[in-house]
Amino acid sequence: MKTLAESIATSLIYAPFEYIDVSQWLFTLRNNEYIECSKDHLAVGNSITQDGKRMSINVEQVSGNLLVQKYVEEIGQKSLCRLVSLSDFFTNNTKTKLEIIWELKLDKKSQNVCELSNHVIVNSTNDFSKLIEKLSQQELDLMKTSMTDNLVAHNEEETPMFAINIERKALGKVWGLVFL
Repeated sequence: MKTLAESIATSLIYAPFEYIDVSQWLFTLRNNEYIECSKDHLAVGNSITQDGKRMSINVEQVSGNLLVQKYVEEIGQKSLCRLVSLSDFFTNNTKTKLEIIWELKLDKKSQNVCELSNHVIVNSTNDFSKLIEKLSQQELDLMKTSMTDNLVAHNEEETPMFAINIERKALGKVWGLVFL
């Protein structure tokens, strides 16, 4: 896989580390809450894969490109959630696939402050590589720069909104008080 774009955005959460469960947050996020976190978010839902893994299905339209992401949980801990999606990517009347890795990580900064890290990596697939194989190096570089710029802007918009939603739920003790 060849990395096309990558972004890490962070935001503070003003709630005790012990009150937060990022994996449970992600897999219980309501559609309206997801939509409120970015102008690009269209819908979210959850499912289970055939082998019993949790899946988050996200629909976004980033910079005019429609993405249908089927994120399968690889790591589902209170302070770390890592998911991988073979995503449908629709652009210019063309459908292709991208691999997207999404990682949410929580770090304790003090007694009542945590930092949420939202890390997204977009990788090429064989399907996508076939689509772009005729591009010149200059066109490829422009495409990757545009993808990175769009990803960074999207990530910087949604991350603080995710943090606000997590903070509200943590302070409401949605996940109960569990000590690690």
